[in-house]
Amino acid sequence: MTNLQDKFKKETVPKLKEEFAIKNALAVPRLEKINLNMGLAEAASNREVLAKAQEQLATIAGQRPRVTTAKKAISSFKLRAGDQIGLMVTLRKKKAWDFLEKLISIVMPRMRDFRGLLETNFDKAGNYSLPLTEQILFPEVDYAKVDKIRGLVVTLVFKNSNPEKSKRMLELLGLPFRKS
Repeated sequence: MTNLQDKFKKETVPKLKEEFAIKNALAVPRLEKINLNMGLAEAASNREVLAKAQEQLATIAGQRPRVTTAKKAISSFKLRAGDQIGLMVTLRKKKAWDFLEKLISIVMPRMRDFRGLLETNFDKAGNYSLPLTEQILFPEVDYAKVDKIRGLVVTLVFKNSNPEKSKRMLELLGLPFRKS
């Protein structure tokens, strides 16, 4: 078990149960999975872009990403249905907790002009999407092999939650939120 997962079980769960008057420990919000998505519009015309981005996302996530394809054709973007236009990885259980710990302790301190996370990035189910503008924030990515700076979206998916509960859980785990 990771340090963050221990902290969640020993400190965060009791506090959440107390604050939200939750009687059953199974009804407490939990991290179900983490999705990493990288949109690669230029991959439709250049195959090398997809291979390089796939290698970088695999080193970031620790597992091979899945290639996503366009569902519909959009002529103004010169896009056909079935074109390969992105990558995605889903991390669960221990890998998800390890990634979240790395995100909090290593990646966020390396972000430029970071003043905290935006509270507006929660959806109705309490899931949180964090857009990252550079893949080089992750220490595993070799800067010499990077051909272009690309962004990715990290989505934290929670079970038994809403935006208020998810925000409180993330605050207790050590994620700072911006006072807007």
